[in-house]
Amino acid sequence: MRRRLPYLKKLGFGAFWLSPFYPSPQHDFGYDVSDYCDVDPQFGTLEDFGRLVTDAHALGLKVIVDLVPNHTSSEHPWFREARASRDNPKRNWYVWADPAKDGGPPNNWQSFFGGPAWTFHPTTGQYYLHHFLPEQPDLNYRNDDVTAAMLDVLRFWFRRGVDGFRIDVLWMLVDDVFLRKEPLNPLWRPGMKDRDRTIHAYTDDQPETHWVARKMRKVSEEYTDRVLIGEIYLPYEQLMAYYGTEAQPEVHMPFNFRLISDGVPHWTAGN
Repeated sequence: MRRRLPYLKKLGFGAFWLSPFYPSPQHDFGYDVSDYCDVDPQFGTLEDFGRLVTDAHALGLKVIVDLVPNHTSSEHPWFREARASRDNPKRNWYVWADPAKDGGPPNNWQSFFGGPAWTFHPTTGQYYLHHFLPEQPDLNYRNDDVTAAMLDVLRFWFRRGVDGFRIDVLWMLVDDVFLRKEPLNPLWRPGMKDRDRTIHAYTDDQPETHWVARKMRKVSEEYTDRVLIGEIYLPYEQLMAYYGTEAQPEVHMPFNFRLISDGVPHWTAGN
């Protein structure tokens, strides 16, 4: 990568974005992070990363890295502690719930990758939430310790010269506190994704998510010239709220995926 930086500069790029390079079992291309503050050996070391940042900055290139705050790997030390027992200090770092009356999942929430968004843990007799793979348990941002730990991850990489973060699935960081059942989607038809069976009133864009985004923005402002880019799949009016306000700013650039999917099918390279 360092050898290819001059080529990026020659092409006119001002920045580049790295997908997750953290230690990971690689169940989801590195989006199952087992250590937020290191580099997976297959990619190099922290020292290698430092040299990459130094070389990039010498060429005037900014370095954006992926932050995956919604979930960890099931092999992350936090989750290993959380699943040890119900009274473990890390238990509340993740979202756990008792089975439904029939012994099944606590509610009808569906995973992005198919099937229920809950996996039963026999040792402790509860289900844990995962909006993606079972190997990607969701963190509980209603626990202030979780928020503080993730903000320290931002600081860790900012101190190493990172210019910004692309924040994975930002709009889903917080779920409904009551774990309410989501309403069925009347437009769902066989062949559509499992997750589209419901309307995501209690898993997407919960009000408390903006509180976390504001906290992240404050951390970015502890450093000079840093940027936060939010991955957000929401309608325009909801997406715009992630800019925040002048008094309470959130991310600098929410991804507007609707520009790809809604109303602009005739865009071409020529126009």
